[in-house]
Amino acid sequence: MDTNNVWGWTTEEFLTVSSSSSPTPGGGSVSAYVGALAASMTCMVANLTIGKEKYKDVEPQVKEILSQAEMVLSLLKTGLSQDIAEFSNFMAVLKLPKSTEEEKTVRTEKLQEVLVSATDTPLGISQNCYKILQLAKELAPIGNKGAISDVGVAAYLAESALKSAMLSVDINLPGIKNEVYKEKVLAERTRLFEQAAVLCAETVAMVQSRM
Repeated sequence: MDTNNVWGWTTEEFLTVSSSSSPTPGGGSVSAYVGALAASMTCMVANLTIGKEKYKDVEPQVKEILSQAEMVLSLLKTGLSQDIAEFSNFMAVLKLPKSTEEEKTVRTEKLQEVLVSATDTPLGISQNCYKILQLAKELAPIGNKGAISDVGVAAYLAESALKSAMLSVDINLPGIKNEVYKEKVLAERTRLFEQAAVLCAETVAMVQSRM
């Protein structure tokens, strides 16, 4: 099945290929998919709030949340496709010749490049999941009460997807030689995990209080 057109697959096809021996879609892509579902739930509750007389006072704020959530949804969809492409690039570099010293040097340099690129992509997925958590927290106190549980779903899924995508970062870091880059990534990982936990807890608490 053509992994270049993953968004043309049915849900059934996505699940079938993900559960097969095909290495893609793998963990990073599945994390992006879950993050996209979190974004879609945020969009749905915003859409169910806009245009309702009862929520007209918060409509401008909710419209802004919707606009941002739609943008992040698009970024997560792109991240999923990128994650698949990064794996293909990585495999292509592994197959480069290494018979001569020159070939070995070129292969080593290219390997470092693709490892960084293959780390940046899931890191970006995690960062976009964090943005969804921020938007869910904003929506929780003002979104349509009749669908407010779905903001909690968005928060739980976004935190889970954030942590899941980071595993694709963790597996690549040991192979990267640039220590400054590694320190920066690890610091961002710590920040995202700590703040995401707080955001998720606060959002779910607000959701529970409005149910």
